[in-house]
Amino acid sequence: MSSRYLSAAGICAVLLAAGCQREKRDLRPAPTRLAILGTAARESSLQPGGPQVSLEPVNPAEGNAYSISEGERLFNAYNCSGCHSHGGGGIGPPLIKDVWIYGNDPANLFDTIVKGRPNGMPSWGGRLPEYQIWQIVTYIRSLNNLEPKAATPARTDSIEQNSHTLTPTGTKP
Repeated sequence: MSSRYLSAAGICAVLLAAGCQREKRDLRPAPTRLAILGTAARESSLQPGGPQVSLEPVNPAEGNAYSISEGERLFNAYNCSGCHSHGGGGIGPPLIKDVWIYGNDPANLFDTIVKGRPNGMPSWGGRLPEYQIWQIVTYIRSLNNLEPKAATPARTDSIEQNSHTLTPTGTKP
């Protein structure tokens, strides 16, 4: 009789595990092409040659916690924080603000990273794969609370050093 309960419990466990919704993490997005899109964000609706079909790029990393975390890692690895000082601004403009010169839509941020901007922002379009740029865009938008709260990590994924260590006598050094 206990084997009957054990098999019923096993079936319930399998059904519960199958019913869990996990976040999909695409660790190696395909294709890995360099971002050299010339029309990422439209600057004007007037285009030569008649009506154009607008292909507004869609951020594949939007609302994804892993992409926000990877975007933060890439932001620091590519030394974006050297100019933007972790979003607060420095040599470059602050990324934590309400009004943006070129817009804060994902397509505009993507366009800024790919093409660069006058007076300081370099072009990264021929150097970074498209999926990494989208991850950085998602991280920047999370700084301004433009990404869902459920996807925005409450803490960083890096190990923090404890600066409040005590000496063996119980006092601070």
